[in-house]
Amino acid sequence: MPVLLVLAAVVIALFVVLPLVGMALWALISAAIVGLIVGGLGRLVIPGRQQLSLWATMLLGWIGSVVGGFIADRLLHVGAILTLLVQIAIAALLIWFFAGTRSRSGLGSRTARW
Repeated sequence: MPVLLVLAAVVIALFVVLPLVGMALWALISAAIVGLIVGGLGRLVIPGRQQLSLWATMLLGWIGSVVGGFIADRLLHVGAILTLLVQIAIAALLIWFFAGTRSRSGLGSRTARW
């Protein structure tokens, strides 16, 4: 029963509330795709292996894309290519910080510490 309520709330939010406030479903899907691409490029910049899920990469890439786009466009006033590079750099910093925090705190590690 609670699963059906959550599913109904998600459907109402996606198809009723978001169009009323001006955000279409395709905007959410494109934001997820951009986040995945920018997050993936951000992970490629950082050496070594990061223990992050696909969802964490997508979320951090999306945050890096939004923050980097704001910084590049509003504060630095640069073109499209430099904006993309700033977005990737911000996403890489977020991924580096988040993956480093998880590995230092022992979250997600499967090896025992003796």
